[in-house]
Amino acid sequence: MKKIKWPLLAFALGAAICMMGIGVAIGERSIIGIIIAIIALILVMGFGFKTKKKMREDGLL
Repeated sequence: MKKIKWPLLAFALGAAICMMGIGVAIGERSIIGIIIAIIALILVMGFGFKTKKKMREDGLL
């Protein structure tokens, strides 16, 4: 049985929430909200990939 990698799960959920935020901002017709959500998505996914790379290098994956 595989163990859950909690940090990676948290990043995945954070990215999904940012994507939903983009949809909500589009629905609200908020350009600022869309831009903030896109920037947050890029940051969350970037940190997620960085964490995954570090975990792979440390032999934790």
